[in-house]
Amino acid sequence: MLSLANMRGSVAVFLCFGFASAHAETPESSKFAPTIPNNTHASGPAPKGMVWIPGGEFSMGAAVNGEGSHEMPMASNDSGPVHRVRVDGFWMDATAVTNDQFEKFVKAIGYVTIAERAPTKEEFPTAPAENLVAGSVLFAPPDHEVPLNDHFQWWTYVKGANWRHPLGPQSDIKGKEKYPVVQIAYPDAETYAKWAGKRLPTEAEFEFAARGGLSGKTYVWGDEFKPTGKFMANTWQGKFPVKDAGEDGYAGIAPVKSFPPNGYGLYDMAGNVWEWCSDWYRADYYKTLANKGGVASNPRGPDSPFDPAEPNEKKRVHRGGSFLCNDQYCSRYIVGTRGKGEVNTGTNHLGFRCVKSPESNEKRTVQAE
Repeated sequence: MLSLANMRGSVAVFLCFGFASAHAETPESSKFAPTIPNNTHASGPAPKGMVWIPGGEFSMGAAVNGEGSHEMPMASNDSGPVHRVRVDGFWMDATAVTNDQFEKFVKAIGYVTIAERAPTKEEFPTAPAENLVAGSVLFAPPDHEVPLNDHFQWWTYVKGANWRHPLGPQSDIKGKEKYPVVQIAYPDAETYAKWAGKRLPTEAEFEFAARGGLSGKTYVWGDEFKPTGKFMANTWQGKFPVKDAGEDGYAGIAPVKSFPPNGYGLYDMAGNVWEWCSDWYRADYYKTLANKGGVASNPRGPDSPFDPAEPNEKKRVHRGGSFLCNDQYCSRYIVGTRGKGEVNTGTNHLGFRCVKSPESNEKRTVQAE
């Protein structure tokens, strides 16, 4: 069913897989300047399940071919140049939205996700009728080593894969209420956020929050991948893409809060599952901001998407990396690096979390947790 996956834009499952660009010529890096958090405090009590992110001014992006602790192995050339950004304070979900939370939303409004809807002949007029089936994209590891320049070796479109059946129709989420919901397309995440009285984070908000007050660090917790020998995030160990050895305690997705929080009390801002941001994706966006000079204030992303690798696909930004990230192929659990995905495409390592601006606190009418 990979042909249908292609039609739905699922060739965009490059996601974290910037293998080619990881070794491409990259723009010069800027030095990281200190993060300057705002002095403003939350105006009221925290909404349930959310933490206050003060906002402030920080250096955004990842240094490519940098120096010392700023050296970013396999960072992609769309993560530079590093530039200064200022964001206002906001509330953010402490964890990715879970299966339990998403199920409450689905029951409340009868929502049907994109993966659960069969594509139509109007959408794909040249598609064979037998390919017009509901489903989604699934990581399917081969049983032998394969070249790492062809992601179709480990991704496939599976009929019946969706948030209720993240690994295909024979799977379910029983006992996984506290796992991140996956197989979520951008419109699914956006609809949930509106129902919950929240919104999806901008890329700048996500990165500021992920850094947890630190500046220029390789990971959301610091510069050492395993401080004192301890795993800090759910990533891939073993030979990619054949077998995840699970040395961090999990082969595949982990429940939320399985690893320590960052400096702002946020869990899984690196690894486990990718998360949608509201920005359109453009590979040259950071260069555009840097060329303007000064400090970008609350950037919302470009006005339109463009990925030179797939110019006809409409993509939004992903952030954070996933359990599939590794130092052999994809190291985008590194803070400041970027992912991307076609808006109607979900996978079994893609979820989301929400934010809300303080001025909207009194307008909250729905309790999502």
